[in-house]
Amino acid sequence: MGSLAIFGLMVGLMIGRLTTPDPSVLQQVEVVDGGLVVWFNNEPKLHGEIVDGSVALLFGAEGKAQKGQLKLNGKDVNWRTRVSDGGLLLTLVAARPLQGDWAGKAVDDRWRLEIHLREQ
Repeated sequence: MGSLAIFGLMVGLMIGRLTTPDPSVLQQVEVVDGGLVVWFNNEPKLHGEIVDGSVALLFGAEGKAQKGQLKLNGKDVNWRTRVSDGGLLLTLVAARPLQGDWAGKAVDDRWRLEIHLREQ
């Protein structure tokens, strides 16, 4: 009886492992004209807001802390990723208020999110 219970548990664990999707992982961040392109291995959950003139995007994904800078109309915009309790947080901050739009799509078995910025 015990061996049947162990066998059932092992089969259940294998089925659960097969049906669980891979976690989303940030693969790279590219600076493009007027924004960023962020690449993931698959589509993450996403929540984005404009908070006091900065753009904040929270991804249900894993990744490492990164930071960088881009130019918007000849002025600097700082960006950084950091791990938070809710996932991976990407913030874009400048000396003047920003507005942003973002859109994602599947490209070659990866997920590409384009973030376009503009001054407020």
